[in-house]
Amino acid sequence: MARPKPAAKAPKVHQAQLTHTVADFEAAFWPDESPVDNAVVMTMGALHEGHAALIRAARREVGRDGRVAVTVFVNPLQFGPSEDLDRYPRTLEADVALAQEAGADVVFAPSAEEVYPNGTPVVSLSAGPMGERFEGASRPGHFDGVLTVVAKLLHITDPDYAFFGEKDAQQLAIIQRMVADLDFDVEVVGVPTVREADGLALSSRNRYLSEGDREQALALSRALFAGRDAAARGPKAVREAAARVLDDAAGVHLDYLALIDPHDFVEAPDDFQGEAVLAVAAKVGSTRLIDNVRLQVR
Repeated sequence: MARPKPAAKAPKVHQAQLTHTVADFEAAFWPDESPVDNAVVMTMGALHEGHAALIRAARREVGRDGRVAVTVFVNPLQFGPSEDLDRYPRTLEADVALAQEAGADVVFAPSAEEVYPNGTPVVSLSAGPMGERFEGASRPGHFDGVLTVVAKLLHITDPDYAFFGEKDAQQLAIIQRMVADLDFDVEVVGVPTVREADGLALSSRNRYLSEGDREQALALSRALFAGRDAAARGPKAVREAAARVLDDAAGVHLDYLALIDPHDFVEAPDDFQGEAVLAVAAKVGSTRLIDNVRLQVR
């Protein structure tokens, strides 16, 4: 007679505890000494389905009994003088609800004074040449601010895994380089971009788009998909196919369109072969948007 199969474990219900101080976070995230895997998803809040995908990926990685933290912190160091820090959306109550639904255990939403108790850091990290191209050229000092806060939050949360979206491709590449160069004991995991059914990449900034702006913004993803479809014909064909879409697009004010080697984030030469990132940045209405696709160039 066959043995009865053991009953499957019921799904664990995760109640996301909201914390605001390092001490409260540590007490909530490490309630005991049990050896389980930990993961962190770092955000600036205004969470959407793209963030939920990161949290769900983190939950799958650490398993039912592992721990997942979500940080919500609008980092002043990564905003330039012409960028409106106060305009960035803050929706903490909704963020906690989404994080919990996606499988987070703890939400860490510190104040600037908690993260930078001595004010603006005297010592900070530099993203180097990788941080001076593309997004870094448009937003000087941005990636220095990103790396400084990511390093601090990695020290505070002490995860086994840190999950970041591939939509911010340059940010992901620079964080991976920092972790490798400075021997952080964490695995950085990239998660594919989440898109609307019509191709628009999810972004917290999309809420600033009018109905007309949103329609015009679809040119960015159409250009990237056209470039990806041309990948078998080489780098020049990729750039030309994407550029044709943007040349015909109304209301899109292009900052850059570039085919990039993801290892060092330099422009790929015309004889490049292998994995590349086709990236675009443009202003639509008053909103600056970025997007990218990964492709295999032959």
